[in-house]
Amino acid sequence: MKKIALAVLFISTIATPVFAQSTVTLYGLIDEGLDYTNNVGGSKVYELQSGYAQGSRWGLKGTEDLGNGLTATFKLENGFDVNNGRLGQGGLMFGRQAYVGISSNQFGSVTLGRQYDSVVDYLAQTTANGNWAGYLFSHPYDNDNTDNTFRVNNTVKYTSPSLAGFQFGGTYSFSNDTNFANNRQYSLGAQYTTGGLLLAAAYLQANNPSSTATGAINNGGDENFLAERLRIFGAGINYTIGSATLGFAYTNTNVTQPLSSGYVGAITPPTGSTLSSLRFQNFEVNGKYQFTPAFFVGAMYTYTRADFNATTGKLHPNYQSIGLMADYNLSKRTDLYLQGAYQHAGGDKTQTVLDAAYVPGAADVSSSSNQLVIRAAMRHKF
Repeated sequence: MKKIALAVLFISTIATPVFAQSTVTLYGLIDEGLDYTNNVGGSKVYELQSGYAQGSRWGLKGTEDLGNGLTATFKLENGFDVNNGRLGQGGLMFGRQAYVGISSNQFGSVTLGRQYDSVVDYLAQTTANGNWAGYLFSHPYDNDNTDNTFRVNNTVKYTSPSLAGFQFGGTYSFSNDTNFANNRQYSLGAQYTTGGLLLAAAYLQANNPSSTATGAINNGGDENFLAERLRIFGAGINYTIGSATLGFAYTNTNVTQPLSSGYVGAITPPTGSTLSSLRFQNFEVNGKYQFTPAFFVGAMYTYTRADFNATTGKLHPNYQSIGLMADYNLSKRTDLYLQGAYQHAGGDKTQTVLDAAYVPGAADVSSSSNQLVIRAAMRHKF
C-alpha cells in the first residue's frame, strides 16, 4: 500500500504543472444601438441593430503548453443578434470562428477549421472599418471583405512568427467536393510594423464562392457575391504620430460572372444584356485622433470606381463614401459611440440595383443616389 501511495503521489506531482499551464477563457462582446436611415425605398427608417462597430459575440478560447516551445490552441466563437437572440453568420452555431491548431515560438502556427482569410488578418487593419469603425464604414457591398462579411470553411492557415516586425501567412480552404476546385479559396498576406508605421498587403481568390453548402464560403447570409470567381488584392499603410493615426488603403476586387450580392440581391442587367464581370477599385483615406485615453474621433473617405462589363458594353459607376465617428469609454469594458455614414452613387447608370446608394448596414437600398445612416450605440465587453 505504501508503494501504491508513493506512486500516486509521484504521478500527481508530475501532472500538476502540465494542467497548471492549460487555460480556457470565456469572453464576449455586445454591441447594440439605434440606427436612423434617411432613405430606404423612399422612406425613413428607425431601428435597433446589433453588432456594427464590432459584431456581438461570445466565445471560448484556450491553450495548452505542450513543452519544447509548442502550444495547442483552439477557439469557438459564436455571433448573435442581441435584439432577437438569433444566430449570426447564416445561423451557424460558431459562425464567427471555429478552429484548433498548434503554435511554435520559433516556427509560427498552423490552425484548422473555420477562420478569417489573409485580407482580414493583414490588410483590413489599414482600413477604418477593419480597424476602429466597423460595418457602416465598409466599402460598397463590402466587396473586398475587409469587414469580414464571409469567413472561410475547411481552412488550413499558417501564420509566421514576427521576424523583426515582419509577419506573413496564408490560407487554403478545401471545397470538400468531388470537384476539387469548386468553391475553394486561397489567400496570402503580410505586414511590417516598426515604431508607428504599419504596412500591409494581401491577395485572395475564391472559385465559385457560395455555390455549394460544404465548400469554402457558405451561401445564405455569409457571402458578399455569388459568382464564378472572386479575386481581391490590395495594400495599405497606417502611421501613428503621437495621438493621431493616419491611414490609406487601396483594394481591387474582380468578380467574374456575378449573379447576386449578399447585400442587395440579384444583379440583373437589362433584357438582352449579360453581365460578364464586375470590378471595384477602392481608394480610402482615414484618420483617428485620441483626444484623451477615453475619447477619440475618427473620419474616413472612400472613392470607389466600378467597371460593369456587359455584352452591351462597359460602364463605369462610382461611389463616394464618408464616415464620421466619436467614441467615449465609460470604463475599460464599456463605451458609447456615435457614427454617421453617407454614400453617393454616381457615374454611369447600369439599370440594375447597383445604381442606388446603399450604405453597408442600412435596412435596404435607397430610392435615390444618396443615403445617410446615423447610429448611436453602446458596446460592452466581457
